[in-house]
Amino acid sequence: MIFCTQSQVRTTAVFAIWLIGLLTAVDATAKDWSFQLEPYGVAANIEGDASVGRATGADVDVDFDTILENLDLAGMIHIEAHHSNGWGMILDYAFMDLGAKSSGSRGGVVDVDVRQATLEAMVSRRFQLDDARSIDLFAGIRWWDNDVDVTIDPALLPGTVDFEVEEDWVDMMIGARWIRSLSDKWAVHLRGDIGGLGIKSEFTASASLGAHYRFNDRYTLDLQYRAVWVDYDTGTRGQPGYFEYDTVTHGPIIGLIISF
Repeated sequence: MIFCTQSQVRTTAVFAIWLIGLLTAVDATAKDWSFQLEPYGVAANIEGDASVGRATGADVDVDFDTILENLDLAGMIHIEAHHSNGWGMILDYAFMDLGAKSSGSRGGVVDVDVRQATLEAMVSRRFQLDDARSIDLFAGIRWWDNDVDVTIDPALLPGTVDFEVEEDWVDMMIGARWIRSLSDKWAVHLRGDIGGLGIKSEFTASASLGAHYRFNDRYTLDLQYRAVWVDYDTGTRGQPGYFEYDTVTHGPIIGLIISF
């Protein structure tokens, strides 16, 4: 059975409202729009450090094998809509729920649940450079949602200790994507963006390089490598309410683009 957190419900609602608004807006001129729906998976690795309260500078180095071993739930989806006049919309949502339980030498139990999610929503403008090349300029937001829940059940002391951190924030960002067709089947693409700039995060960015293999007009294989950086903190360092998250999440991605 899958239980949805409040953040997951909120994100699902935003996603549904966006889709309803999109379909309503384009219903009268559907022939002028093209759509892409892409479920995908990523072999993610997370590197960096995090600070919570008085515990500062803890390493966050989690490889894909560790993530896979402790994965409870994950989901990734990418959606694009492009109008014949060049304007479009892009939505990307990815989350991972991780859970781990360990026992101490004296029988105590530590139960840790971690959730990392990102939502990107952007407006884009496509410029066709020639028959083989195009460039997309885009601007929008990247929403981060990080939840950490730690339960400590000591073996020698009565009761349990619960420790929970819920931090979410929104960064503005701008970026570009370059696409070049190599043949009727193959194309390459390069994307980068930057944001944060002290408004919420001190810095956030992403970069990816990949290739598309077109099976037919409906289905296209998407292969790429992507990295996403974030440097965020809130509160006063060394105090109970302090939170810092300075990481890069990176790894290969494989997806199936469905065009309609």
